[in-house]
Amino acid sequence: MARLHLFDLDGTLLHGTTAPVEISRQLGLEAETVALDRAIAEGRIDPPQYAAQVYDLWAGLTEDHVRAVFEAAPWLSRIREVWAAIRSAGEYCAVVSLSPSFFVERLLDWGAHAAHGSRFPAVPFTEPVDPSGALSAAAKVIIAHRLCAEFGVTPADCVAYGDSSSDKELFAVVPVSVAVNADAHLTGLATHVYTGRDLWDAYELVGPAR
Repeated sequence: MARLHLFDLDGTLLHGTTAPVEISRQLGLEAETVALDRAIAEGRIDPPQYAAQVYDLWAGLTEDHVRAVFEAAPWLSRIREVWAAIRSAGEYCAVVSLSPSFFVERLLDWGAHAAHGSRFPAVPFTEPVDPSGALSAAAKVIIAHRLCAEFGVTPADCVAYGDSSSDKELFAVVPVSVAVNADAHLTGLATHVYTGRDLWDAYELVGPAR
């Protein structure tokens, strides 16, 4: 049976940062978004409130900003090579992230079969954000089940890669998981633990499908 590899973005594919922080840094608003990240991590705001507040911060965001952020971001090495290997093995790879859809979906060009983020309007914003489109940890599991149905696999055929508490619920429903540069919320739950800057090395911990 083919496997579905599910990748988190913030702190996992991106080393030591999040897409919202990198986007806000481009606009000179890094401190404001770091404060929002802290607030959501501490449970003082929820994902819909976070989405509404970063949407307001990003009123001046353009496609050129997003492109520059994506190209300069501190990605792990060999992401595209890992996804090419997954594809060549007849398996599937997807990104499921709480970060904005307009950023996450750029990873389709790198070889992901699917990329899901919190729903935001296209940049530059001409429409309001719908806070109900903000993803949560529980939503990651729902999307994973939807992708399983799409690709003809089951949760028992999934491998999850993540770094923080937002990945705990997903790790709980798959048999194989890789904690990538993870915090204490996750390392004790993972099948494998990886620290470093090269996704290939994390992928090799999983081994070939049997």
